[in-house]
Amino acid sequence: MSGGLSQILARYPGAVTFRYGDSARLNADILALVRAGRKTMTCDALPAFEARGETLPEEGRIDIALDWSGKPALAVQTLKVEHVPFDRMDEARVPPQGEFSDLADWRAGYEAYLRRAGHFAPDVTMVVETFRMVEDFGK
Repeated sequence: MSGGLSQILARYPGAVTFRYGDSARLNADILALVRAGRKTMTCDALPAFEARGETLPEEGRIDIALDWSGKPALAVQTLKVEHVPFDRMDEARVPPQGEFSDLADWRAGYEAYLRRAGHFAPDVTMVVETFRMVEDFGK
């Protein structure tokens, strides 16, 4: 690892921390996809950010993805942020997310995820973030 969290945050002023997924397994799977370069886009429901009190991604900002135990895993830079209603998600945004085979698979997976969190609605606003990995702290 390239330093503790406080040292990492000092290297990336303005960075916020976050965890991918809602379980240790999903978190590990997503981190592996990002590390492999297969995942360059992610999304979550706008109400989920609000409920968790999390800062929304901002274009240009570098944030720190944590593993499930709270250790820094990756630094990622937000390249683009879009707000897309769940029911208007399109096939072109599926492959960069890495974990879904097609739009139907995305809809099923995200509906289940959002229902677990109590944020599903057919037209819920999804915050869609395109990003690039800047640093891997696991190396």
